[in-house]
Amino acid sequence: MKTIAIAGLEKPVTNLIQGSDFFTHEVYDKVCSVLDNYLEIGGNTIDTAFIYRGGQSEETIGRWMTERNNRDQVVILTKGAHHNADGPRVTPQAIAADLKISLDRLQTSYTDLYALHRDDTNIPVKVIIDALNEHIQAGRILAIGASNWTHQRLQEANDYATANGLVGFSFSSPNLSLAKPNEPRWAGCVSADVLDCAWHEKTQLPLLSWSSQAGGFFTGNFAPDKLDNAEMVRVYYSAANWERLRRAAELAEQKGFSTIQISLAYVLNQKFPTAALIGAQNQVELESCVEGAQIQLTEDEVHWLENI
Repeated sequence: MKTIAIAGLEKPVTNLIQGSDFFTHEVYDKVCSVLDNYLEIGGNTIDTAFIYRGGQSEETIGRWMTERNNRDQVVILTKGAHHNADGPRVTPQAIAADLKISLDRLQTSYTDLYALHRDDTNIPVKVIIDALNEHIQAGRILAIGASNWTHQRLQEANDYATANGLVGFSFSSPNLSLAKPNEPRWAGCVSADVLDCAWHEKTQLPLLSWSSQAGGFFTGNFAPDKLDNAEMVRVYYSAANWERLRRAAELAEQKGFSTIQISLAYVLNQKFPTAALIGAQNQVELESCVEGAQIQLTEDEVHWLENI
């Protein structure tokens, strides 16, 4: 499996990152099977978050790492400071509280990658970067990033860090997929557009894409006349995306792969370092992702797939 480098980490990050939003105590045997298979096939990075499954995602990962005694083989990406019913909570206090609980659940003293799950533009980047650097200095975080931040705020934060001798964001984690959303899938979400990708190309900041396969849009399970999934209809149903699906299917046939594998290859063949968060739940799905990650697309093919 290919890897990318992230500033602050000695370990490389595999370009397929195993997602865990379906991890619960109830399916712990399945969690173990998924993670064992993922490591065996060459993966090393697991994505989780403070809010996933009410904490069960982090807890099952922590239990699995403890039972396997493999913490040093794994790169953990967890996220915190997500908004709640009371509103935004991207504050030093919320970051510290969420991080402590996350580390306790994960049964570890540190997380390799820590991302702020949302942004609050009312909070100056100085406050946020200062707070995160305290945790870096204490050894609780190795590298920091942001999920669902605009590239303008990322640049502002990193400019402040550079000017003050502090550690800035080493990665960003927005949505990036071949299917372009009509509107955010969830409130506060950011999907990388042309300007965001141009910024990543210029800075070469790694992008770790969530929902990299657009919620299964390219599986063949959706069509313009199938309207039973209201969320998919709202977010991804558009004339441009149906054409992208058609083109992905055409290219897949030419290259001997599946359409969804081409959609994954699109994410991994950008002009800047990328990794894709995947939701593989069994060996067949995982092997499909690994095959898709090996596909080489030319710049012209990427352009043809996305530009309608």
